[in-house]
Amino acid sequence: MIPSLYPHTPEPRHGYNSFAMIAHIRGRILAKAPNQVIVECGGVGYDVTIAVPTFSELPEAGNEAALYIYTHVREDQISLFGFLRPEEKLLFEKLISVSGIGPTLAIKMLSGIDAREIVGFIQRGDVARLTKLPGIGKKIAERTVLELKDKLKMFGATPEQPVVLTSAIEEDVLSALVNLGFQRAVAEKALAAEGPAKGRSFEELFRATMASLSK
Repeated sequence: MIPSLYPHTPEPRHGYNSFAMIAHIRGRILAKAPNQVIVECGGVGYDVTIAVPTFSELPEAGNEAALYIYTHVREDQISLFGFLRPEEKLLFEKLISVSGIGPTLAIKMLSGIDAREIVGFIQRGDVARLTKLPGIGKKIAERTVLELKDKLKMFGATPEQPVVLTSAIEEDVLSALVNLGFQRAVAEKALAAEGPAKGRSFEELFRATMASLSK
């Protein structure tokens, strides 16, 4: 866990995170979709943008949920972005500090892979892996590494190296699984668990990995 989200920021005078318009909400889920949840709090339904992993962890409609909120204010719009854990919100804030990465793109990045793996890619300077995230080109990936590589120490040690695929068939299977909606990191681990692809057809490897993911 991160000991302090804003260690160099003075305490707000009017309570918890009062620098933001809305910093945290708790209430009943009215509806949820992969990138959106509506939470009723004090008789008001808040429309909150979320990442896919957050959607997966949230309970079903009718249950209570609590979210840390980043309030994004523009001249014509106020948008809320929600996170289950404060460290996820902090990573989101770090990402949108990079030129070329706005809140919508940052949420797409957090939807494409586990947050800890994103931190690992940045800390290791793994531009190639970052460019595989939705909407991230080489220039933005390089800029992200340049600006954030030494600013993520609060997240701890770099996660272990990601799975490396060695054949075109594995890449094709992985691509098919991601297109079906599986998170890339989850699909990679399931694919790696199937062992070497040598001598196996695309269909054989795809079916075996799908069976593993369905357990």
